[in-house]
Amino acid sequence: MSEPLDRRTFGRRTTAGFGGLLGGALLGGGELGLPGQETGGERADRDPGERRLVRLGLNALARAHEMNYFADGHRGASLVSAHLMCAENDFDEATVARIEELFDLNWASKPLCRPFPEEDPDPSQIGKIGAALAEGGEVLRQVGHNAIFAMLAIKGFRLVPEAATPRRIEGVCRLIRSMTPWRDVEPDPEVDPPPFDDTAAASEFILREASDSIDRFVGFGQGFAGHMLTFGQALVELAEMGDLEWAESCRTAFRKYVTVTRQGPGADDRRIPDHKPSELRPDDADYWEKRGDHAVGIGHVFKYPYSYYDLWNRVDNDVLKREWEAKAYHLF
Repeated sequence: MSEPLDRRTFGRRTTAGFGGLLGGALLGGGELGLPGQETGGERADRDPGERRLVRLGLNALARAHEMNYFADGHRGASLVSAHLMCAENDFDEATVARIEELFDLNWASKPLCRPFPEEDPDPSQIGKIGAALAEGGEVLRQVGHNAIFAMLAIKGFRLVPEAATPRRIEGVCRLIRSMTPWRDVEPDPEVDPPPFDDTAAASEFILREASDSIDRFVGFGQGFAGHMLTFGQALVELAEMGDLEWAESCRTAFRKYVTVTRQGPGADDRRIPDHKPSELRPDDADYWEKRGDHAVGIGHVFKYPYSYYDLWNRVDNDVLKREWEAKAYHLF
């Protein structure tokens, strides 16, 4: 596995800065940029500042409540996650191109991602998404996807403020409010994550819990570990963006999720074959080639590694990182 960028050395990557480096393959283009809109079998030149996958993902997140809100919300979130994963970790051009190809083969041309009607943007309304998240209070809702989807939408709209139209923002708010309670247990008093704006400590806590979860759920699938990463990282990212109040509004819900995860598999839980050991990781084009053209599920394959790399880059703990290097194949 090639080591993700050290956040302390390189700092957080701004997406615009990668446009020229990546040749516009992932980051540029019009809202859809579908093959039918191009000529001569070649892609049209793309403006790196357009952030194509983010736009497609925001369309999907805003429309998901009209469709299969949970599955289609995942698909929208994965588009935004994939862009951020590539841009913030300096993925090479071959890897970026393959990831974009997978979206073109699977979702980019679907009704879920189609453009919204023309409308004047109003980025001042982005805060409505955070307010919708906070309305959920302390209830654990569908494995924390209200927080996961909200963070990615907020970050996406800030990257592409011209997409922050009232209809899209209202659609995302309706998606967040669609999330229903799930295993809303009383949190264990011993589950006490660091403040989410202590990003290094909170990230280490999340990576440790996810690592322990992998061990508990060997033979039962790794959804618990994967969502530990995505739920926890969403709260850390919200805090780093300056939205600490929204992040901390989910503290009790996150403590409930950790409590549930620490219980391990139940007696009636279905067994699921483990991934075979592999040194390939999502920062390698061969990883995506070997998955095949349609093995993308509902998007966890993009969301899990985005959160993993983001948390990894915040942490300075070589022991924990070596532990993850040895077992990450279970998740990816």
